[in-house]
Amino acid sequence: MFTGLIAALGTVERLAEGSTNCRLTVRAPQLLSGVKIGDSIAVNGVCLTVVHLRGDTFTADVMPETVRRTTLHLLQPGDRVNLEKALRPTDGLDGHIVQGHVEGVGTIQQIIPEGNARVYRIQAPGELLRYIVEKGSIAVDGISLTVTEADDSGFGVSLIPHTAKMTTLGYKSAGDAVNLETDILARYVEKMLGMDKKGNGFSGRHKPGAAENENSEPELTEEFLLKHGF
Repeated sequence: MFTGLIAALGTVERLAEGSTNCRLTVRAPQLLSGVKIGDSIAVNGVCLTVVHLRGDTFTADVMPETVRRTTLHLLQPGDRVNLEKALRPTDGLDGHIVQGHVEGVGTIQQIIPEGNARVYRIQAPGELLRYIVEKGSIAVDGISLTVTEADDSGFGVSLIPHTAKMTTLGYKSAGDAVNLETDILARYVEKMLGMDKKGNGFSGRHKPGAAENENSEPELTEEFLLKHGF
């Protein structure tokens, strides 16, 4: 688990590609103190397991599912990457709950200066947009950001100068791809309310949580949640 607060920028040392998978080596001198084999590090928002350590570099294997869902296979030696160690029980949760499970790839459409900020307009896959709401949280390349606006094709986020300087977004341009992870809470609520991926309710015995008999637990519905203060 992560918070989406980037701890350091690393540099891609090597990307060894197989037919469906790859092995990524990252130089990260500011991050590796205390890191050991088997630890988790988020690289551009993707939770990876450290399999090798040498000097100020670490190496992680990237499995086929991760290659399909993320931008990691597009990285080149010398590219900057956002890095964050896994959250410890004693750490503060200053961003939001980020799993490091990237769901899809978005594309930066525009970068617009606004006062001291930069507004990024990002096109997102339709299947993710249902979980993206104005003033909600989203992880873009692993960065915890607040959604400033959302519509049927994409969403906007605004970066202060510090975030632009300390993360990869400050070095990206229109047309660049970014990893996206929506708020896990939205997906769980959808599941509990018995909605399918298109927003339709399930019916009959196949509805998740549907009562099988009169002694079953009450069905979890929107009405039930509102009645109990949610």
